[in-house]
Amino acid sequence: MMAAGLFLFVRGLTMCWRITALPGIPPASCAGGTVSVLETPVIVGNTKTPRSTSTPEPQISEDPDYPTWDGASRINILFVGLRGGDPIEGDCPFCTDTLILLTVDPATKTAGMLSIPRDMWVNIPGFGYSRINTAWTLGRGSKLPGGGPALTMKTVSHFIGVPVDYYVQVDFDTFVDVIDLVGGVDVYNDETIILDPMSHGQDFPKVKITCCGIRHMNGTVALAYARCRHVEQGCKDGDVGRAKRQQKVIFGIREKILSPERFPTLLAQAPRLYNTFSAGIHTNMSLDDAIKLAMLASDISRDDIKNGVIDHSMMAYGNVILGGLNASIMKPLPDKIRILRDEIFTSSGATSPMAEGDLAALMQADDARIRILNGTATAQLEERTASYLSQQGLRVTELDNIKAQSRTTIILYSPKLYALQFVLDLFGITRSPQILIKPDPSQTVDIEIRLGSDWISQLPPGY
Repeated sequence: MMAAGLFLFVRGLTMCWRITALPGIPPASCAGGTVSVLETPVIVGNTKTPRSTSTPEPQISEDPDYPTWDGASRINILFVGLRGGDPIEGDCPFCTDTLILLTVDPATKTAGMLSIPRDMWVNIPGFGYSRINTAWTLGRGSKLPGGGPALTMKTVSHFIGVPVDYYVQVDFDTFVDVIDLVGGVDVYNDETIILDPMSHGQDFPKVKITCCGIRHMNGTVALAYARCRHVEQGCKDGDVGRAKRQQKVIFGIREKILSPERFPTLLAQAPRLYNTFSAGIHTNMSLDDAIKLAMLASDISRDDIKNGVIDHSMMAYGNVILGGLNASIMKPLPDKIRILRDEIFTSSGATSPMAEGDLAALMQADDARIRILNGTATAQLEERTASYLSQQGLRVTELDNIKAQSRTTIILYSPKLYALQFVLDLFGITRSPQILIKPDPSQTVDIEIRLGSDWISQLPPGY
C-alpha cells in the first residue's frame, strides 16, 4: 500500500457479507454475519463479574476472505498501532495501543473515524472476554488463519457491529519517516505537555509543547504526542486523551498529504514510496486499491468527516484477574456507544446500505468524460463502441486509434468511481492488469478505454 494513501484513512470481511458491485450489508441474522454486542444486553454494573477471564481453546478455523475493492462501495479500514514489545511498554508484546475504525463512502463522499480504547472489555471470538488490545496477540500466538490482523478485525466488527474490510498497521519508525517525508504536521494543541521522544532505537531530548494553538511537529515529536498518556507528562485523560491526540495527528497528516502542492507528486511516486516503506507497513490492501482510496479521499472535505472517541461517559470501570495479575478494564455501556456509532456511521456510514440507488443513475451523476482508442485492425470499432456506450448513458468525448493490442484496458484519470464500475461491468473486465489507475488532472477525459481484439466479438450486434 502506498505510504501517501496509508495515512489518509489510510479484508477480512464478516462471514456472509461480500463486496460485489454495490450491495448492502446483511442483517445480523445472516449466518456467520456481524452481530454487534451493542445490539445485545450487557451487564456493566459494579456488582457483576464478566463472564470469563479464562482463555479457552480457539474454535476459529475458517480462512478469512480477501476481497478486492471495486472503488464504488463503502469500505471500513481498521488503523492499528501495535506496541510490539517495545522497551517503553513491553508488558504485553504485540498488544494494540491504537484501534481506529475508519469508514469511507464513495456514494456521498463522506468519511468517519471512531477510536476504541485499548482496555475495552469485549468478547474475542473463540477466546471469550478480554481486553480488546489482546486480540492481535491471541490471533498471532494461536496461529489462527489470518493471525493477529484477522482476529482483531473480527473482534472490532463484533463489538461495533459493522464489517471491517481492511487493516493497516504501521511500525512506529515508519510512522515517523512518513511524517518527515511530508515536512511534518501541524496540530492544534490545547494542553501543556512534556514529551519524551524516541524513534529508530534512539532517545531524543524532551520536548515541551505549550498550550494553546497550532504546533508544528516533526515525525519523532508527532509520534511521542500521539502516544502520550501519562499524567506526569501533562497528558490528560489517559487512553481517551491519547485517542483524541491521535486523531489530531491523523488530521494533520491528511492536510499535508492532500495539499495541492504535494498530493499530485506523492500520488505519482506511489510505487516508489511503497517499495521504500513496505517493510514498515502491514496491510491487506493492494497498491491499486490504496491509490483509488487516495483519489477518493482528495475529494472529501474536512467538514464531511465525522470523528469520535469512546470516552468515559460510555464505559464503566472494573477490575479482573488476567494472567494471574489484577487488571483494570473498561466495560462498555452499549446504549451510549451505539449513539456515538450511529452519529459517525449513519446514512453516509457503515450501518447504511453501501450505495443507494441504481448503478446506471450513479454513473450518470458522475458525468464522466470518456476517450475511446481503437487498438484493433477493425475499422471504425471505436465509433461503433462509442455509439453503444452512448446508448447506455455514458458521455464519449474523444475518439482515436492506437497501435494494436490483444486485451482491452481501462485507465482511470480522475475519481469517477461509479462510471468506472459501470464501464467495467459493460466490458466484463475483472482482472486488475486490465484496470490502470493513473491520476492526472491535466487529462481532458476522466476514463480512457483502449480497445483490444478481445472486444471485437463482445460488441453487441447492431453496433
